[in-house]
Parts: sequence; C-alpha cells; structure tokens
Amino acid sequence: MLDIAIPKGSLEEQTLLLFKQADLEIKKTDREYNPTIKDPRIKKVKILRPQEIPKYVEEGYFDLGISGKDWVMESESDVVEIADMFYSKMGEGIVKIVVAVPNNQDIKSGKDIRPGSRVSTEYPRLTKRFFDNLGIPVDIRYSYGATEAKVPELVDVIVDLTETGSTLRKNGLKIVDTILESNTKLIANKKSWNDPAKRKEIEEIKILLLAVLEARGKVFIVMNIPEEKLDSVVSALPAMKKPTVSKLYKSDYYAVESVVSKSEINILIPKLKSLGAEDILEMDITKIVH
Repeated sequence: MLDIAIPKGSLEEQTLLLFKQADLEIKKTDREYNPTIKDPRIKKVKILRPQEIPKYVEEGYFDLGISGKDWVMESESDVVEIADMFYSKMGEGIVKIVVAVPNNQDIKSGKDIRPGSRVSTEYPRLTKRFFDNLGIPVDIRYSYGATEAKVPELVDVIVDLTETGSTLRKNGLKIVDTILESNTKLIANKKSWNDPAKRKEIEEIKILLLAVLEARGKVFIVMNIPEEKLDSVVSALPAMKKPTVSKLYKSDYYAVESVVSKSEINILIPKLKSLGAEDILEMDITKIVH
C-alpha cells in the first residue's frame, strides 16, 4: 500500500478535483492535513506544502507525491519523476521562474543585473546557480511570500514564479529573464519504485490520474450519416485517431464515433450538420486511457 503526499496551497483545489475525477476521492477528516482515500492501494494521504514534498518523498516518508519541477530542482531531491501533470490553479500548468526588475530600470536581461544587487526569492539555490553561471555576485535574500512587494524599497531584483506575469505587471515589474520552466510532477521514492508490488500500485494510480488529464478539453461525438455523404463528413472530422465507422442494421446509414477537442465543437457541429450528419450526440468524457 502507498503513502501519498499532495500539495497544499494553490495546487490543492485542482489536485483534489483531479483525484475525485479519477475515482480516488480524497475525503478530509477533522484533522485537515490527514485526509483519506478509500482505495485498497492507498494507506495514507497527507497534505503538505509543495516545497517540502520532494525531500520527504526522497527520504521515504512517502512512496508517491505531487509537487512542481521547480521544487524538485530547488530542493535537489533524488526522486523518480513518474509523469508530467499538466494542470495548475489557472490553466494547463506551465509556469516559469523569472527574473524581474522595476519597469524604470534599464535592464534587458539577467546579464545586465548589477553586481551586489539585492535579490529576493523563494528559490535561493536556483537563483544562486543562475547568477553564478553569469558570473554576477548578488546578495540573495530568502522571501517568505509577497516577493513582488519588496521592490524597490527592500531589494533591487526578484526571482519569482509566474504563470501569466499579470501580478508582476500590476506591481510595476518587468520580466527580463527566465531561469526555469516548470510544471506539476508525479514523483516517487526510488526504493518504492524499485519494489515490484509498490511499482504496480504506483503505475495504476498514474494511469488513472493521467487518464483524467487526457480527457479534459475533449468530448465524444456520435452521429448517423447517409452512405453517400460519409466520406465528406469523415474527412471534415478532426480526431485523435481515425473515427469508428459502423453500418447501421438494414440501412444505408453509418454510425460514426470520434473524440474531438471541446474548443472546436461549437464550430464543428454545424459544419457536420451541413455536410449531412444527423442525430449528432455530444458527450463528456471522464477518462482516456491510451
């Protein structure tokens, strides 16, 4: 059985939703940080700050965890990266650790940062490595949050995580360099990964979670098409793979099934109708397992 750590904070709500949609619903108890999952493969669940999870997974306190690539690298944790999990609080889950300075500074890139500049960040190791590689000595100061609020009075530069850059812009800051692109990761303890029984359980949990992420933004459509219009309708149909086509019993009609992007469906359905498709059904998908 597996011990799992899931992230508290900005990723928490979306992680709880992901597990619920994977039929691994995490139910909170009176002890907020010790929820449960009713599944024979899972013994314990704990909600922790994502900064802490990679090191705890490395040290064997948990078999499996969810955290960001940024925190795996910042903590220098020796874990197995099982899968990319493209989700976040706001969107598809691609975020960046960036170098930002006040708009009025004549700085175009990290190379223009003045030696001795005060740099505020929650990522001191990644920041030091970045400026060491540039050969620029800086004064790195650990930030406990609200990093963007510290310039220009307290520090000269910040290194911070951003998804859209909007918060930085609202605070009069501009991005001048990117240290790292990050996304959510499913990570495992090395010893657990090398244990055949635990590895099987980890793989099964991974399949369920990735199946939900794969299904997001897609819908299943079914339609009936007269034989003479089949080719024109099928050729207009975007599909993950070739659509399923089957002849209706004692009829000159065919049933066609396909998975398509939800973002295209409002344009696609009228187009399919105009080409001769009939009885079009659109259905939500909860999981796609490849």
